[in-house]
Amino acid sequence: MKSSIRRSRRAATAVALGSVLALTATACGDDGSGGAGDKGGEGSGKGTITFWDNNGGVRTDIWKQVIADFEKKYPDIEVKYVGIPAASAQSKYDTAIQGGGLPDVGGVGTAMLAEVAVQGALEPLDARLEKSPLNGRLSRNLLDVSKSAGGGDALYQVPTSANNGTLWYRTDLFEKAGLDAPSTWAKFYEAAGKLTDKGKNEFGFTIRGGEGAIAPALDAVYGQTGITSFWNGDKTTVNDPKNVAALEKYIALYKKDTPSADVNNDFTKMVAQWDSGTIGMLSHNLGSYQDHLKALGKDRFRGIPNPTLDDGTRVQVSNPVDGLSLFKSSKNKAAAWKFIEFALSAAENSKFNESAGQVPANTDAAKDAWIQRAEPTKLAAEALNGTDTKIVQLPYYLPDWNTISKADNEPNFQKLLLGKMTAKEFLDTLADQLNAAQADWKKNH
Repeated sequence: MKSSIRRSRRAATAVALGSVLALTATACGDDGSGGAGDKGGEGSGKGTITFWDNNGGVRTDIWKQVIADFEKKYPDIEVKYVGIPAASAQSKYDTAIQGGGLPDVGGVGTAMLAEVAVQGALEPLDARLEKSPLNGRLSRNLLDVSKSAGGGDALYQVPTSANNGTLWYRTDLFEKAGLDAPSTWAKFYEAAGKLTDKGKNEFGFTIRGGEGAIAPALDAVYGQTGITSFWNGDKTTVNDPKNVAALEKYIALYKKDTPSADVNNDFTKMVAQWDSGTIGMLSHNLGSYQDHLKALGKDRFRGIPNPTLDDGTRVQVSNPVDGLSLFKSSKNKAAAWKFIEFALSAAENSKFNESAGQVPANTDAAKDAWIQRAEPTKLAAEALNGTDTKIVQLPYYLPDWNTISKADNEPNFQKLLLGKMTAKEFLDTLADQLNAAQADWKKNH
């Protein structure tokens, strides 16, 4: 019933939005930008363009460095920087789509990409990229994530950087126990058991049970089974019997080889708990590296990509990807595309990602010295670009994806950990919601 109401509400909103767009298609700001219905133009390739940073404050300084470098190379182009806090970026774009005043180019992460693209605001970039010096120099896996997140029909975002699932482990505890690095799932489970001593309040692993629990759980499930597609036709593979068995094995770690507090832990509490020094392994992305370094020192831990199958094949779910999009309403698309190309060049993409602590999309940038010194990032880049890595594309393009993966199922995952729901019941419920959302999307796409 809830999903039906949500779909009806979204359909009504789409009709209302279409009416607004029809009325505001010609609205534009002084900078030459406009509303989503404005087709814009190539322009002279000179003059002023407006850039919206979708993580303003956090990334402001590094973007201003990139802009300064760009304006030095292209003195006949001025870039107006607008920093938008990440939490309000989606609403800022939505408001501009309805009322006019969109930028020429902006940061659009995969989590919001489909929502912006479906409103007709973004320029398809496939042809531009094909003729660009960037062609062949961007991570194919990240490009696939970008295209999938936009709905799969066209490339609406050029990826700049990515995080990656990382298995952090205590090298000192592993050495003391005579354990190999947890590079395969078999070694992971062996270590989880051997490093647990409940009497001493020591545990082999910490599992994420609170906010944000669904994506890492799916990463563990698909990583163990080797299933490489989220869909089989119009039905999700999430409740495939192999995935059910993998989830049963994974959640069986709870309270046996993990702390009982994990049922409520989001990433902040989980990271703090691991940094306290009594837990062997933690699954979290590259973003917590500095926390671990401060708490443990560089010689007591490592960060490696999530475990592989025994044959070395790595299957992982897609992580959110940051990127740049060109807005259809821009009156100076030629200059805006020059900015995108420049920001994605090896030197600038490397500089940006060294500051952000993420994996560069430019494969030449991913070979730079700073990455070789930062082992977790180096290994993540190799995994993302490796031929043995298979990425399961999560359906970020579904308007209901965030609701399904958070509000609808995070409480269910806690029930699962507490034994109030079986793995099959959990995945069947998730599958029913996803299948309905996919059918609704295909009907209206």
